[in-house]
Amino acid sequence: MAALAPSSTAVRRALVVEDDGAIAFLLRFLLERHGWQVSVAEDGLQAMQAIEQGEPPQLVLMDAMLPVHDGLTLLARLRSLPQWKDVPVVMLTAKGDEPFVAKAMATGATDFVAKPFDALQLAERLEKLVPA
Repeated sequence: MAALAPSSTAVRRALVVEDDGAIAFLLRFLLERHGWQVSVAEDGLQAMQAIEQGEPPQLVLMDAMLPVHDGLTLLARLRSLPQWKDVPVVMLTAKGDEPFVAKAMATGATDFVAKPFDALQLAERLEKLVPA
């Protein structure tokens, strides 16, 4: 019997920063169904710890309004670290007014998705940012 060849594709890792448990569950489920390994931070403090101590993932999905540190503060911090500078960061929020979006993009967000979002459309957008 021939041995199976090792897979040439590495596991894609994502950090989800979301304080709403139901949305965090949905995002984790969606990403895992598309082959991602997912870590979840439930607030800005957990996210800051992941940014400061962890190895950068291939993608970050981040809510803008979080307890402890908001998404823009976290975004500015991770963009200040050389190892995080090229990681795509998609901001997820119900706060979709134009000034906020402009500030998020100027701070270093790669993309912006307004809540509520269509899960399949989000998966397609993420696939374009970080292909398998």
